[in-house]
Amino acid sequence: MAVAAAVGLLTVGCSTGGTGTRDEGAARTDQGSPSTAPSPTSSSSSPIKKVDAVHLIMSDPKVSDQVKDDLKPCAENAYPVDTSYGNLTDSGSPDVVVNVLTCGDAVGVGTYVYRAQDKTYENVFSVEEPAVYSAIDRGDLVVTKQVYDKGDPVAYPSGEDVITYRWAGTKFTEHDRVHNDYSKAVGDGGIDGPAEPAPSAPGEN
Repeated sequence: MAVAAAVGLLTVGCSTGGTGTRDEGAARTDQGSPSTAPSPTSSSSSPIKKVDAVHLIMSDPKVSDQVKDDLKPCAENAYPVDTSYGNLTDSGSPDVVVNVLTCGDAVGVGTYVYRAQDKTYENVFSVEEPAVYSAIDRGDLVVTKQVYDKGDPVAYPSGEDVITYRWAGTKFTEHDRVHNDYSKAVGDGGIDGPAEPAPSAPGEN
């Protein structure tokens, strides 16, 4: 995770702050002759209908009051919301993944998947906890959760869980889980402090 004309409010996150990849079309490699008119394109490349992600969150009864109360513009009308579109549930229309972040440090506080239902969207997946972020990866939903041990600062979690979900008829089910431990020697002063002075040779002052 080319953008076409937007329908409704296009929200822009203050920072992506996320991990994983999003579904994107491959770069075009074909080059037509200057004297040859381009052939008509397939209807499968029709523009994606964009949504007002902030409105989805604020009108969703499944979203907690805490997330709604904290969701405010970082600057002017720029909300800390990341939005991705892709096929996750085979509904015939692109599903919408919305990540709600904090303004200051871009930490994910909630992630949601909306499935198109007629002219509305249904919340079919949600996680609300600190340091969570979702992305679409080749038709899978990949959720990354930072893991903190006691005493870990926000900037330096102890590790992360990367969980892959797949749509199974009416809901997402866990398909794969990977846990990564971060090095304690990086970022917490373990290797960044001043080097110890070398001992003096005999006879040197």
